[in-house]
Amino acid sequence: MINVTSERNIHQNTYHLTDKTLHALTEIMYEQYVQSGTFLFREGNTANKLFYIIEGHVKIIKGTSDGKEYILNMFRNGDLFGEMSSFINISYSYNAIAVTDCKVGVIQQKDLEILLWQHGEIAVEFLKWTSLLNQITQSKLRDLTFHGKLGALASTLIRMSHSYGEERNGAIHITRKIKNAELGEYIGATRESVNRMLSDLKANNIINQQKGFLIIYDLDHLKNICQCENCPLEICRM
Repeated sequence: MINVTSERNIHQNTYHLTDKTLHALTEIMYEQYVQSGTFLFREGNTANKLFYIIEGHVKIIKGTSDGKEYILNMFRNGDLFGEMSSFINISYSYNAIAVTDCKVGVIQQKDLEILLWQHGEIAVEFLKWTSLLNQITQSKLRDLTFHGKLGALASTLIRMSHSYGEERNGAIHITRKIKNAELGEYIGATRESVNRMLSDLKANNIINQQKGFLIIYDLDHLKNICQCENCPLEICRM
């Protein structure tokens, strides 16, 4: 069973899963330590596990036929991710890479199936969790598809403000240092293109950067750029 102290620290980040469900999950998962830069799984691997982050950060990357890579999700303490199906054999459609040294709880499909069969209320929660992950991914793809690179960048900055932002003196400070090249991976743009867009936003006093940290001065302006639909915070996240 996963250490209870670690479990309590991450409850608040796992949406739609109650403490009772999280406690049940800790009883069927086993701990795995993953070094930074290591793949938890690769696209094409059999999808038969879920991963529960106890400590660390993991990014989900999707490659395209033209060689581009997109960061679809950034998961952190308390997040649950992965794919599985009881009805057909499926494969992961993306790569999961540890951004930092991580401690994760691994849940085998066969163990989860028994738990869901025994507890109908947990099965309902998992349906909600699956729906939530789909909504997060669909909203990101929508921004990429319909609002161009600048709209996708604005959307990413808004999501960062919700996931890593701290309000100080009327501005939102992003507490996670991020390079322009990484921003480009979120929206499928080159670092040079991101540099130009950020420079324009800085010139209009919408954002700023200090020592690698982003500061957002005008969140409403970013929302106008991407025609923000004011999705719930649990969807508008990294």
